[in-house]
Amino acid sequence: AARPRGGPGAMAETGVPLTREPAPQPVSEADQPVKACEVVQNTGPDSSSGRATAGFRIAKYLPCEWQQNNSALYLEAYTDCEQAERGRAEAKGLVQHVTGTAQRAQQDSTAALGQRLRDVHFWKTQLQMEIEDLDAETGLLVAQKLRLERALDATEVPYAIATDNLLCRERRQPPDLVSDEVERELLKEAELIRNIQELLKRTLMQARTQMRLNRDHKEICEMDWSDKVETFNIDDKCRRYSNQSTNIQFQMNSVKFEENTSTPETWAKFSHDNIYRAEREKLASISLRTLIDNILHDVSQDLRMQCAAVNEAFAKHCEELDDAKLKLEHHLKQILKEIGDQEADIAALKQAIREKEASMKVTQTRLYDRSFRPNMELCRDEAQFRLISEAEELTESVESLKKKLLESEQSLRNLEDTRMNLEKEIAVKTNTIFIDSQKCMAHRTCYPVVFKLAGY
Repeated sequence: AARPRGGPGAMAETGVPLTREPAPQPVSEADQPVKACEVVQNTGPDSSSGRATAGFRIAKYLPCEWQQNNSALYLEAYTDCEQAERGRAEAKGLVQHVTGTAQRAQQDSTAALGQRLRDVHFWKTQLQMEIEDLDAETGLLVAQKLRLERALDATEVPYAIATDNLLCRERRQPPDLVSDEVERELLKEAELIRNIQELLKRTLMQARTQMRLNRDHKEICEMDWSDKVETFNIDDKCRRYSNQSTNIQFQMNSVKFEENTSTPETWAKFSHDNIYRAEREKLASISLRTLIDNILHDVSQDLRMQCAAVNEAFAKHCEELDDAKLKLEHHLKQILKEIGDQEADIAALKQAIREKEASMKVTQTRLYDRSFRPNMELCRDEAQFRLISEAEELTESVESLKKKLLESEQSLRNLEDTRMNLEKEIAVKTNTIFIDSQKCMAHRTCYPVVFKLAGY
């Protein structure tokens, strides 16, 4: 059928796609073919199939048959043209519909890829921030670990000083070899240093473990970040594809879901869990750094306080030793003076005894000589009694002088013993003062300062 004016062709020309098959349109009478008539074959006497047609074609088409054949061809051509025109209109409308649908689908896919790129970029940014935070936190924890190691090394000097002081004070001589306040403070200092060393070692192990955990979670986040970067590049490349791209081709096996694919929920949860665990380790690392700061501060303060206590005990003990030594030296001076006086007194007693011996000789000689008086002259006169009394008095005086001399000599010996004891005690005090002040206190001047004990 001929395309009617203003029919489907006109709708196609306006560019509106067809959504259904167009309705058939009426055809004018001029365009309709002539109805074919049935012609009865002439087999009578007028038929040309007789002998007169000998030598020509026996069976020929009649004019009506010719017209009928032409009409059939006309109808077939008209029908084919109409069907072809209808098919072109449908094809054009289908092309426009499919093109619009494909364009919208491609736009939707591009928009979905853009949204996906934003999601991937968000998680990639979060992971990158967490990686940088973990890296910075690990660096700060490494610095704290170095402080712990330096502080642990710094405690060796105080421990060596304390043990050396204890060993040096073992060389004190009796009776100064006593368990005094200095020794108790030194033992307390040595015990404190051992406990601090154990605490620092445990904290150092915690720091190393936390550093390993930080690096492990940083590596997990880096792997996730690397996957996000690769995915972002792939999706960005896919978003840039268009129908005019030169690097597109058919991929027949790509339209399918992989067996190991994740859902958007599990995909987001995976990155969220990685960030959450990394954040948890970062907070644990921050807490550990704060703990290390407090430990190092307390340790340095405790060591310096104990050092001050030991130094104060040493100073007090040295003052006591100096005072005791001064008192001993004062008593030694008195003893030496007393020894001199006692020696002079002994010499005077000996001189007195010698003088009394001469008087005794005079008296005894007089009595002896008077015993030779003759007869009645041998009288117990006043002179005889006085000589006998003098002899007795001299004897008693000599005995008392001798007794006093013995007492003085014993006192001198006692003074000499006391002098020796005092001199020995002064030597002991001098040795103790040398050990405490010159050896121990001089060695304690090498005690580390607070900053060194705090690991700086």
